[in-house]
Amino acid sequence: MPLRRGRPGRGGAARGAVRARFRLLPALVAALLLVGGVVGDLFGSQPYMGLPLLSAAPLVASALLSFRASLFFAVSACAVSVLLDLHLGRPRTALLVDLADVLTTSCLALGINRILALQGRRLAQVRDVAEIAQRAVLPDPPRRAGPVTVAARYVAAQTEARIGGDLYAVQSTPFGVRAIIGDVKGKGLGAVSTVSVLIGAFRVEADHVPTLGELAARLDDVLARGAGEASEDFTTAVLLQIPPDGRTAHVCNRGHPPPYLVDERTVSPLEPSTHELPLGLRLWGAGPDGGAPTDVFPLGPGASLLLITDGVTEARDERGTFYDPVDRLAPGPYATPRRLVDALVRDVARWTGGGNQDDMAVLALTRTAGRSRGPGDTAPPTP
Repeated sequence: MPLRRGRPGRGGAARGAVRARFRLLPALVAALLLVGGVVGDLFGSQPYMGLPLLSAAPLVASALLSFRASLFFAVSACAVSVLLDLHLGRPRTALLVDLADVLTTSCLALGINRILALQGRRLAQVRDVAEIAQRAVLPDPPRRAGPVTVAARYVAAQTEARIGGDLYAVQSTPFGVRAIIGDVKGKGLGAVSTVSVLIGAFRVEADHVPTLGELAARLDDVLARGAGEASEDFTTAVLLQIPPDGRTAHVCNRGHPPPYLVDERTVSPLEPSTHELPLGLRLWGAGPDGGAPTDVFPLGPGASLLLITDGVTEARDERGTFYDPVDRLAPGPYATPRRLVDALVRDVARWTGGGNQDDMAVLALTRTAGRSRGPGDTAPPTP
């Protein structure tokens, strides 16, 4: 899910080892600066050649290490400066001037360390608020709804950015299971606001509107009214409905990458019969039911529907080639939708070398082979 932390494994241990080495590197550099200061003063061609290196040691430590480590290098630099001057027999005035120089730099370094620590705590608080907002706006979908089991994943392009404009929702309704996946134009709090409005409108209207075309029209009106006539903001989206028998998938595509049908033989894109405008641009020339046209596709037992955002299809490798699930993703059947989602996310990471160019949302629904549950029967989210 967007903010779920996985259980520790080999990858977590490897990242921990990398972080440990990163913490060791600035300490090693600061220590080498101290040693360089000693060598420069003892063997340099000019006096005081090592003094800049001694002053630099606490600066390096303060930028990247803890306060205690920074204090250690600050005290060490001052002590080394005094011991060197005593060893070289420099006058008392020179000793005091050298000590004042190193001490002033050390105090500045310690002040910088405290400022960086304060900013780090504030940034952590902001991230926590963003995480809470993300959970409120984009809660985990149910693990099971009607004749399908469900899994989802939100992968941010940057680990610091825990909130964005990709969205998804799954809901059991009197008409079957309905789902939406979309991508709001733009980033930041404006996109989050649109996500909140769209998800709220979907949850209200999905229980009452009889067709996907009308549901798309309702969402289109909600976004258009909220944005204003002159706004260019829009949201690409796919609306999905699976009737209680689970034998078909009804798809209404509003300018979004098509979903994929994953069965035991193929991975097939479910291309729309007509290409429609995204939500929020006011759909002119609507279909006969007052909304966008809906396509119907067969859905066999064990088959999965994979809904994605353009963070998947626009992921590029080192040569600039876009990712294609049809060519890259192995056909099923997958035992659970979670395995399908995990397989896709891992393969995209391999394709890009581990760096996503855009946020990526993935939603998978797998038709169960057994007896389906009622329209309102859902299981709690996966713990």
